[in-house]
Amino acid sequence: MRLRVLAALAALSLGALTACGQSGGTAAAGPLRIMAPAAPGGGWDQTSRTAEQAFKAADPQRKVEVYNVPGAGGTIGLAQLAGEKGNGNLLMTMGLVMVGAIEQNKSKVTLAETTPIAKLTEEYELVVVPAASPFTSLADLVAAWKADPAKVSISGGSAGGTDHIVAGLMAKAAGVDPKQVNYIAHSGGGEALNELLGNKVSAGISGVAEFAEHVKSGKLRALGVTSAERVPGLDAPTLKEGGLDVELANWRGFVAPGGLSEADKKTLTDAVTKMHGAQPWKDAVAKNGWIDSFQTGQQFADFLAAEQTRVKAIIAEMGLVS
Repeated sequence: MRLRVLAALAALSLGALTACGQSGGTAAAGPLRIMAPAAPGGGWDQTSRTAEQAFKAADPQRKVEVYNVPGAGGTIGLAQLAGEKGNGNLLMTMGLVMVGAIEQNKSKVTLAETTPIAKLTEEYELVVVPAASPFTSLADLVAAWKADPAKVSISGGSAGGTDHIVAGLMAKAAGVDPKQVNYIAHSGGGEALNELLGNKVSAGISGVAEFAEHVKSGKLRALGVTSAERVPGLDAPTLKEGGLDVELANWRGFVAPGGLSEADKKTLTDAVTKMHGAQPWKDAVAKNGWIDSFQTGQQFADFLAAEQTRVKAIIAEMGLVS
């Protein structure tokens, strides 16, 4: 009889503990996975792995894993995320690039099938050329562009993404038909960087953090940055200083699968907020020259909706979509 009573008490205790563990939804229960929907070496991968370390610092008991799903400006990863409906243990890093890629690739899956969690950072874009390039200034690049657009190859991220948009806006400002831009798209920043370092392309466009160290080492030459004012610590004029009226900031954030319970949405948002306050994240923001633009909840959802409208109009004007 005593054994049966003890067994019953143990079962009640286990049930109580289980109930406590489930009170926060599935997001409180297991390891957190972060999808970087691009190849290693680019901005989404860098952001994801930085966040991984910050999550671990904020909550050492929780396992966090980053994995890559490259292709089509993140829309392949987006489709996989849509298949994880209701999964409260999954985040996908995304940003302005994906907004354009959805339009460019006519993706059947859109951001409407995700749960907005947080906007994280903004970052300016940098236009560079190989160290051995004959282009020593933006004016040199523009002159060659006007003479023969096809001969000026520009390497960057996915078609319709931020890098591509910057190339199109630069061409338009220079009096070159954006449709004639010889743009070479890649699924990750590492591929574009390798082409530049191998002198296989005329120029490259990417986030400041992805090129800055190579500019400082002398392997790449910076022709311009898309900020309104010069970026501290970076030897690069603004595009406006170089004669092109172009200014644009890339941004990155987190979305989760659609169909989340309110409890799971809150748990994920709280975890990301805690991550954002962790020292490794703060250190990375400062080191990489990122701009902290943290938003959560309805504020981020409204921003995301506005960006979709804005970017669709930009790439339609550039002729990137019909």
